Amino acid sequence: MKRHYLSLLSAAGLLAAGAAADAAEDVFTPLTAVPFNPATTPVPGTDGRWHFVYELELTNTRGVPATLEQVDVVGMPPRPGKATSQAPTPRQPEKPAQVLAAFDPPSFAGRLKQLDNRPAENAEIELNATRLFLVNLAVARQNIPVQLSHMLDLTGAGLDATDPNPAEQHYEAATLDVTRELPKIHPPLAGKGWLAINGCCEPGVHRSTGLPVNGKLHFAQRFAIDWVRLDEHGRLRNGPVDRVESYTAYGARIYAVADGTVVSTLDGLPDQVPPRLPDPSTITLANVDGNHVVLDIGNGYYAFYAHMKPGSVRVRVGQKVRAGTVLGRLGNSGNTSAPHLHFHIMDGKSVLGSEGLPFVIDRFKLAGNIPDSAVPADMGGNFRRFLRPAPQFRTEQFPLDTDVIDFWQ
Repeated sequence: MKRHYLSLLSAAGLLAAGAAADAAEDVFTPLTAVPFNPATTPVPGTDGRWHFVYELELTNTRGVPATLEQVDVVGMPPRPGKATSQAPTPRQPEKPAQVLAAFDPPSFAGRLKQLDNRPAENAEIELNATRLFLVNLAVARQNIPVQLSHMLDLTGAGLDATDPNPAEQHYEAATLDVTRELPKIHPPLAGKGWLAINGCCEPGVHRSTGLPVNGKLHFAQRFAIDWVRLDEHGRLRNGPVDRVESYTAYGARIYAVADGTVVSTLDGLPDQVPPRLPDPSTITLANVDGNHVVLDIGNGYYAFYAHMKPGSVRVRVGQKVRAGTVLGRLGNSGNTSAPHLHFHIMDGKSVLGSEGLPFVIDRFKLAGNIPDSAVPADMGGNFRRFLRPAPQFRTEQFPLDTDVIDFWQ
C-alpha cells in the first residue's frame, strides 16, 4: 500500500510544535467530532418550536482516554437583511453566535451511544473508539440559525504527545449547515384519535437506532412515528389483549401522502399475536417491517408504510398513485407487538438503508397529548381525560411524541 507522508516531522515533533502555536492557529485535538450528515433541517412541531434532530460521531485518536464533560450547540444567526426601501439605511450590526443547548454528563444517558446502539457505559472514550452523540434541541422560529457548531469540553491527550496525563481541552468542532427544505404531505390515515408514539424528538426506539446497511450506518427512523388509535370512548384496545381485532387501529385504511410511484411492496406475511414481539431469530432485513409499501413522492423523498395487514396491499411496483389513494390496511406484521402503522419519510428507497427526514403534514387537528407513563404495556384503559374539549386546527406542522391527532382526507 502506498503511504503518504505530509512531512518528515514525527507525530511527537508535530505536537510539540503545536504547543508553541498561537491559539488562533491550527491545534491538535485528541477527540474528533464529525457531523453524521453535513446538514440538518429543523421541523416545526405542535409545540410552536422548531426541532433539530441529528448526530455527531466522536472518535478518540490518542492513547490517553478522552472523557467528555460538556457539549454546547452554538448557532450562527442569519445576517441582517438588506433594506427594501429606496432610501439607504445603515447596515444593522450582526448578531453574535448563541448557545442554543448545553449537554452535560447527567444528560448523556441515552444520548451517548456505542455503535451497536447500546448506551455508552460512561463518558470515557478510549483510543480508536467511536461514540455517537445524539442531539435534539428546539428553538423559536426567530432563533433558527443558518449554521450550527459545537463547543467540546473534555479531558484527553494534551499537545505534548509524550505526556500520559490527561489535560483539559476546550475547542469548537462539527459544523453543520442548516437547510429549510421540508416535504409537505397529506395524512397517511383518516379519522379521529390517532396517537403518535415512539416519535420525535427525545432519544427513543426509533430516533436512537442506527443500523449498518449496505456499507454505511443509517438513521432511517430518525423522524418515524408509530400510529395507534383511540376509539370514541378513549380506548386503544377493547377486548382480549392477544387478538389483533381488539385494537382500535387494526384494519384502518392507509393512504398515499402525495402523488407518487410505488417502488417497493411486500404482502403475505402473517400478523403477529400481540402483545409479544416475534422471536428475534426469525427477524431479517427482509421481514422486519412486515407487509409494507414504499412510495417515491418526488424530489428525493420516499414515504414508507410498515406492518400492514396481510393480504391488504392494493398497489404494485411501478404503479402511479394520487394523494389519498388507499394503499392497504393497518396490521401487525413484522417486528411488532401491537397493531400500528409505522410511517416515515426517507431519502432513498431502502427502508433501513436511507436517512430519515423531517416532514410536515398539511393540515390536522391537535386533539390532546397522552403521557407515556399513562399508557400501560398492554395498551388497556380509557384515555379520554387527556383529550381537548375543542381540538386545535394546525397547518404544516410535525406531530410530536404522544400527540393525539384528528385527520381527514
